[in-house]
Amino acid sequence: MFDFINQYLANPIVVVVVLVAGFVLLVKGADWLVDGASAVAKRFGISDLVIGLTVVAFGTSMPEFVVNMVSVADGATDLAITNILGSNIINTFVILGLTALVYPVRSQKRSRDFDIPMSIIAAVLVFATVSVNPPAIETEHGISRYGGIILLLMFTYFLFNTFRHAKDHPADAVVDETKKSMSVGKAVSLIVVGLIGLVVGGELIVKSSVNIATRLGIPEAIIGLTIVALGTSLPELATSVVAAFKKNCDIALGNVIGSNIFNVFFVLGTSSVIRPLPSYDGVSFDAWIAALGSILVWLFVKTNKEREVKRWGGAILIVVYAIYLTYRLMNI
Repeated sequence: MFDFINQYLANPIVVVVVLVAGFVLLVKGADWLVDGASAVAKRFGISDLVIGLTVVAFGTSMPEFVVNMVSVADGATDLAITNILGSNIINTFVILGLTALVYPVRSQKRSRDFDIPMSIIAAVLVFATVSVNPPAIETEHGISRYGGIILLLMFTYFLFNTFRHAKDHPADAVVDETKKSMSVGKAVSLIVVGLIGLVVGGELIVKSSVNIATRLGIPEAIIGLTIVALGTSLPELATSVVAAFKKNCDIALGNVIGSNIFNVFFVLGTSSVIRPLPSYDGVSFDAWIAALGSILVWLFVKTNKEREVKRWGGAILIVVYAIYLTYRLMNI
């Protein structure tokens, strides 16, 4: 799709412009889609609880999902895995780290007891699926369709448990009153424009990222772990840091961890079912780093009576990410 763009990517300045334009379209497209879909759902009498658990939750993972779908379609499978692992690593170490530096991040009991352990399991499952492939199933290591099915089954369990918890604890639901007054015409328009923005933005990001990797002789995996992963995590970064400045980041940890779970179980699971994703150099290390981030956050909130990620915890997360990134760039 949009192969005509390649002829304009000979100029490095154009490549950067295309990449930035792709991220803008991707982020705004996801925002418009969520706003429009939430308004339509509200018009049909769907509860705020269900909207939050489905439309909004899926919407926060839309940037990663679209980039993965485009990557799989274009055969840039290294971007598909590294986009997810990189996004999860940035979500935990950078976004939660920066948020906690601004203001301590409080945790909810649900996050401590279920979501954070599930995010650890998600990272471990990525390691397992790329490291343990019976020869009878796949000839090379990577996430096979069978591995993708396992991830989707885990996603189904996560959704079931989340809905059951929400039903038993309705007070945990966050009501967004802004979606009630939107007209159906405006809502449908936002959905259409949002979908177009997502598709075009994802295509621009993948094509420009592959071009950058080829031009600089850098593996696609590194581009996926850094530039693409950071770009697709921009919505979470902006939302969490702004909430921290307003001292209103009670749900920041739950949102970030929930996004990590969606990314692995839903996005990576769907991607690998469509097309098996081959492994890349360093994938096991990246998966363990993703798991380490969730383990550190779990330890932080379990070892103080306020059940918070303190400022010192945020500093540790940032330092660990800096060490990890330096190591990965030095071992290209």
